[in-house]
Amino acid sequence: MFPCYTFAAMNIEPKETELIGKVMHLFLKYGIKSLTMDDIARHLGVSKKTIYKYVTDKNDLVEKAMRSQLEDERCAICSINERGLNAIDEFFEVSRFVMELLSNVHPSIHYDMAKYHTEVFHKGLKERQTQVYECVFSNMEKGKKEGLYRSDLRSDVIAKVYIARMDVMFDGVVFPPTQYNFGEVYLEIFRYHIRGIASEKGLEYLIQKVKKEKSNLKK
Repeated sequence: MFPCYTFAAMNIEPKETELIGKVMHLFLKYGIKSLTMDDIARHLGVSKKTIYKYVTDKNDLVEKAMRSQLEDERCAICSINERGLNAIDEFFEVSRFVMELLSNVHPSIHYDMAKYHTEVFHKGLKERQTQVYECVFSNMEKGKKEGLYRSDLRSDVIAKVYIARMDVMFDGVVFPPTQYNFGEVYLEIFRYHIRGIASEKGLEYLIQKVKKEKSNLKK
């Protein structure tokens, strides 16, 4: 699907990798704008001088944190791909990983990025869209070879359609958490996507899988 690049492979110091990773966890928990550099230093138990050893300013810190997060996501998806699952199970596991990831994100983080770190936001958005495209395209090709997806579909078109609607999947306005169980919404969207591309063989497999997953949600 796509290679997994660790920060070590990019000649970044282990201490910097650890610090940036911790900062990203803070952003995910508290948002970006609400945290000053003083706040970040205090939470990490280090001096601002230590932080500025690795970044030039907060915008640089946000960019490196975002890149760290994207690499973590890429590696997690790679590990799922390496499990040898069929296309439907693989797509389900990748989607579940994304669902769990986004369910722990502070609601203001996307707004903060877009308004106060616009260039970084657009870079990250473009890179994430590329990752999603590659993931969906690869899964489509795999599913067609396995006979689980219809062979007459264009994988590139399906991948682009998926990207276009991915935001609504996790939109708290469209699906308020007080009204919808996130796991159930995800399962419905997953089923909707697979039903649109599955062959008869794939549909039979999907029906059994959804029954099993709905049973698990009730436990």
